[in-house]
Amino acid sequence: MPSRLYPEDQKRVDEYLASPIHQVKRKPFRVWLLLAVIVGSVIGLGLIARFLAALVHI
Repeated sequence: MPSRLYPEDQKRVDEYLASPIHQVKRKPFRVWLLLAVIVGSVIGLGLIARFLAALVHI
């Protein structure tokens, strides 16, 4: 898709995005860690809900 900016404006945008402050080093995305956190959270909240339900029925 062609840019809708004028060429001199596009050049300024490209220079701005190429500056070192906009190039952050990041760790690689770890999908298995995210999945473990989500599953752990769901199990933990489920256990808390069961515990609270048991307290209500006493």
